[in-house]
Amino acid sequence: MASRREVAELAGVSEATVSRVLNGVGPIREETRRRVLEASERLGYVPSALARSFARSKSGNLGVVLPYVPKAHLFSAYFFSEMLSGIGSKARDNGLDLLVMFRTPGEVMNYTDLFRRQKIDACIILGARHDHDELAAIQQLDREGHPFCVMNQHFAGESFSEVDADHIEGSRLAVRHLTDQGYRSIAFLNGPDSYSNSQERMEGVRLGLQQAGMELDPSLLLEGNYSRRSGIEAAAIIAERLHEIDAVFAANDRMAIGVMHGLRERGVRVEDFPAFVGYDDSDAAEMAVPALSSVRVPFFEMGEIAVSKLMHPAGALQSPRTLLPTELIVRASSSRNVM
Repeated sequence: MASRREVAELAGVSEATVSRVLNGVGPIREETRRRVLEASERLGYVPSALARSFARSKSGNLGVVLPYVPKAHLFSAYFFSEMLSGIGSKARDNGLDLLVMFRTPGEVMNYTDLFRRQKIDACIILGARHDHDELAAIQQLDREGHPFCVMNQHFAGESFSEVDADHIEGSRLAVRHLTDQGYRSIAFLNGPDSYSNSQERMEGVRLGLQQAGMELDPSLLLEGNYSRRSGIEAAAIIAERLHEIDAVFAANDRMAIGVMHGLRERGVRVEDFPAFVGYDDSDAAEMAVPALSSVRVPFFEMGEIAVSKLMHPAGALQSPRTLLPTELIVRASSSRNVM
């Protein structure tokens, strides 16, 4: 399917001009109108219903809701920066502007109010938790018919538009890689259970161990909050059990690198580290010492797809949830041949 950018290039005009012509907005020179219509017909370009509503609305804004995390550099986190980059790239291609909004700490987000107060035309929700109040707020948004997409969070039993990655398979791959290397006492540092991807990572760990003929040891389950600091704190527990723990799987790279840092602070030499596998395959993973094996998640593509789903809603027979594949990237931290 042709894009608005391709129509604009063929007609020799801006994407905004293409939008105005196809949606009958504002005064347009007849010659310009003719070039745009001819280019559109030649390329077979048909703007979506949502694209037309953006063009005719007062804002033309796509809202992006982010969590408020005190004392955290949110935009430096690979998870958010990559997804926002993908969202921004696809929004720009469609002539849309982003309005980034943060949740108020301690309060339930009134998503429907955003459409009235902030005058957004659609929204993408990042960092949602699976609790009763959050679910109710999104259900209201759905009942009122506002276009939205939830990213990296799954609400089982609902038919919300969602974009996510296959965290069950990603975690299974990580655990099987460790067991195939001969590691048997594997500590798992997960994130809060209120996030569906934490629950899915846990399911993947259980599946990977089961396939290796092993059982999950509850004493090897640790919980952080996806921050580097929580990884440093978990290092205290892992350091005390280094005589038995031979591998660590962390639910994101920040926690994995935090554990590494915490072990160094306690005088543990790199050559005495357990094996490590992280998650996300952030830029920091390759620069870690040793280089960190990690599960790659296509965050940028997830952002692009979220915008595309809003611009071109799926048909009634298609699943509202889009699940992208994950991939294990093996580096020195988990390879017996390199460590």
